[in-house]
Amino acid sequence: MKKILLLASLFFIFVWAPAQTFVGKRTLSPLEKLNNEYCSDLFKTAEGTILNVGYDPSARAYLNILEWLQGRVAGLQIYKQKDGVPIPYIRNSRASIYLDEMPVSAETLSMISSADIAMIKVIKTPFVGAFGNGNGGTIAIYTFKGDEDFEESGDDGQP
Repeated sequence: MKKILLLASLFFIFVWAPAQTFVGKRTLSPLEKLNNEYCSDLFKTAEGTILNVGYDPSARAYLNILEWLQGRVAGLQIYKQKDGVPIPYIRNSRASIYLDEMPVSAETLSMISSADIAMIKVIKTPFVGAFGNGNGGTIAIYTFKGDEDFEESGDDGQP
């Protein structure tokens, strides 16, 4: 009986167990490709909601990208200050804002055209790389790179 049990165990270890591993290439989703293309290692590994703004024509209708985000990410609320500046809160804690991985204030985003934004990553958990208000989550906004041509954004530059 011990020999049968030993042979079954060896069969399981050497034949069946290695057959369960996937050796081929895993294809990346378009959002994973955006994450790999735009984010550095610190932002790339953080779990978050990725939004492809570059190919969404509705985003261009908004003057401030935070107003476009309202209602698109669960747990994200946008409150306006007395002067009209939208401030993001994730799960009732103020979120830190990064523009191309540099910390910026909410007022700065009103100067950025939403047509220049390629991707937004909303990190809902406390973020290690965030300074100051990082406990409330982070909104990382990425603009199109300088070497990208107009064909990728859907506009060929022709009038």
